[in-house]
Amino acid sequence: MAQAVNPLGAIGWPYPDGPATDPQWATLLAAHPQARPARVAEQHRSGYLVAEGPDAAYPAESPPEWQRPPGYRQGRIAPDARATVGDWVLVAGAPPHARIVALLPRHSAIKRGAAGEHYRQQLIAANVDTVFVVCGLDADFNPRRIERYLLLVQAGGAGAAAPGAVVVLTKADKATAADPDAVAAARAALAGTVAPGVAVVALNAKDRDALAVLAPWLQPGRSIVLVGSSGAGKSTLTNTLLGIDRMKTGAVRAGDARGRHTTTHRALVPLPSGACLIDTPGMRELKPTGEEDVAGSFAEIEALAAQCRFRDCRHQREPGCAVQAAVAAGTLDAGRLAHYAKLRGEVAGAADRLAGRLAQRGEAKPPTRSPAKPPARTPSKTPGEPPDGNHGRR
Repeated sequence: MAQAVNPLGAIGWPYPDGPATDPQWATLLAAHPQARPARVAEQHRSGYLVAEGPDAAYPAESPPEWQRPPGYRQGRIAPDARATVGDWVLVAGAPPHARIVALLPRHSAIKRGAAGEHYRQQLIAANVDTVFVVCGLDADFNPRRIERYLLLVQAGGAGAAAPGAVVVLTKADKATAADPDAVAAARAALAGTVAPGVAVVALNAKDRDALAVLAPWLQPGRSIVLVGSSGAGKSTLTNTLLGIDRMKTGAVRAGDARGRHTTTHRALVPLPSGACLIDTPGMRELKPTGEEDVAGSFAEIEALAAQCRFRDCRHQREPGCAVQAAVAAGTLDAGRLAHYAKLRGEVAGAADRLAGRLAQRGEAKPPTRSPAKPPARTPSKTPGEPPDGNHGRR
């Protein structure tokens, strides 16, 4: 007799052997015995669509504290404390009167700093196993933007829960038609950008056979989110994996290869392989949240910095700078070094704004991963070495 398939497992439920082995999840399930688990499939301004299996999702009303009171721009709680696509929730009642009664703790969350002057976090997707960073092999190709995406992905979880990342280079067919060495050149440009273990694949998103290279990350029960700029090919990739044209696609501008926002909202889509895919609108602004680990994403620069003569070396004109020596030797890209300094400053500024926001709420400040300021200048290699007055200003 064939074993019954758990509908929740088909949309990524992480506990196939029972309701939940996570103590926090188990406590919430016990506290709401009349509710049932469901996954957020879509998020709209008017509410949520949730699913209990790979079939059609249904609307569910959000809790009152998530809703925005009349006359207010935001709800009663922070946006990152409300559900987003990929979240698991507990739902009571039947459609059309279903309502969300609890948000189950996340295992991972991809987020960015929202646009605007005030500090706010914007959730992109939750409970994902892998992030496909999609970039077209046309004018969209930008190693610095890929670095920024990978920094946000790296901050999306902790330990075993941290999602993996795959750089997916689309439009390989068009690129190689114009230049047979285009893919090799792109891989070479990314050689110092992606960390060990981050795969880089190049493909034609319209060719179903070419997408077989993605099979290791599209296994049953796995959850993947697509991120990238408009026109990179995320919706085309989704349609090809589905085998139907479900997601709307559009052409890109010839001048700069930018596309229009054909995807207007995030949506979780079950795939025939048993995996779940979350398609997202294009993101042109990727502000850090202040929780990112710049040092971890630029490990080779940090390793070089440990060899500098001065511990607070700014890697500019200081004598004995191992980082600038690597740039001069051609073993470190000057553009990557400049982006490292830029991101370090952005993350430090965002961390200060985050600390201020948490102080307003009376919450503890999260641990700082990348120090905003270096320690006092002291020699790091030779004890007792006299300071050099020409090593540059701090």
